Amino acid sequence: MDRETRLAWLVDHYRRPRHKGTLADADARVPGGNPGCGDLITMYLKDGAVAWEGTGCTLSQAAASILAERVNREHTSFEEILAITPEVWMDLLGREFADARPQCALLALGTLKIAVKTVEMNRKLREAGVDPAMVRGG
Repeated sequence: MDRETRLAWLVDHYRRPRHKGTLADADARVPGGNPGCGDLITMYLKDGAVAWEGTGCTLSQAAASILAERVNREHTSFEEILAITPEVWMDLLGREFADARPQCALLALGTLKIAVKTVEMNRKLREAGVDPAMVRGG
């Protein structure tokens, strides 16, 4: 994808975000933030479906939309999500944009990976007979 096309793609995802909103009874609701520029993302995960909410720069919000769209469309497994490297993700978004602001480009991916790990840990706790809510203190 050339630079102009990639920029138009990012701006389109920023202006018309995909899968933005909450998921009722989500298995995981994980907030993330970038204190350097004020980007905020909350990733929701339920039965393999991803949704998100957030505010921030074009790159962070477009990246969240692109990530949610791809995971939902491709039915990406937890293992596949955890295997996405920062390098691969930044290449997908476009190095000419992502290299200047890697924290913005990677915020949604990092937050989604934490959501996946949360769901996996809660499943392991339940299998061990422990209520995950008790571990969190409530």
